[in-house]
Amino acid sequence: MKQLLVTVILLLFITSVLQSQNFEERNDFKKYFDEYGHEGCFVLYDLKNNSYLKYNPSRCSERFIPASTFKIFNSLVGLETGIVKDEFEIFKWDSVKRFYDMWNQDLDMVNAFKYSAVWFYQELARRIGEEKMQQYISINHYGNENISGGIDKFWLDGGIRISADEQIEMLKKLYLNQLKFSNRTMDIVKKIMIYDQTKNYTLRAKTGWAIRVEDQVGWFVGYVEKGDDVYFFALNLESKKPEEGFVSRKEITFNILKELGIL
Repeated sequence: MKQLLVTVILLLFITSVLQSQNFEERNDFKKYFDEYGHEGCFVLYDLKNNSYLKYNPSRCSERFIPASTFKIFNSLVGLETGIVKDEFEIFKWDSVKRFYDMWNQDLDMVNAFKYSAVWFYQELARRIGEEKMQQYISINHYGNENISGGIDKFWLDGGIRISADEQIEMLKKLYLNQLKFSNRTMDIVKKIMIYDQTKNYTLRAKTGWAIRVEDQVGWFVGYVEKGDDVYFFALNLESKKPEEGFVSRKEITFNILKELGIL
């Protein structure tokens, strides 16, 4: 028993040392959030160096509703189940006028993802159904794995929650083709995630804004491929004036990535 206890303590010590070697807290990133009057967090993972940078690490581990960042996972399930045969299959618009003009038309997954069309992904989730959705949520360990609140709104105002740290892990597995989906499915989703592409880098990303819950949160998650390097990021924030402030999700992220020389 004594030997076992010594072994456990030694393993815990080694784990602690390893974690400290690849984790750096960056309190100086607070200035970017303060500029817009936000509380928030940011985590960046450097794949080649297996290292993390984090601002507000306690919040990075806290789970929040994913809002439209769930479109990444919803797309994966829709393609894997054959609900959509590919990213170009069109869903007919239901003729309900919504506040964003680009939503008011027939859409395929490419444009539904680009315009973050809620109605398209609600219809996709309804066609997938609760049983299949729960199956893929569970085997891929997405957040708290709780899809209560309705199949077409659990990521908007229902029970699902995910942390910035968990967003990073999911994106890393997507990039490495380690999620429980076919390579074809993951490759298609990576393609529709392209947010910006230059001769120097490719940025794949998704925004999210939890507007239907009392404590609104904003997201910007994704990864940058730059030569042989890959950098995964997740930003989460809240604001006393979200209607004014959440446009800054991307600006804050870009400012940090530019400071780090990634963009």
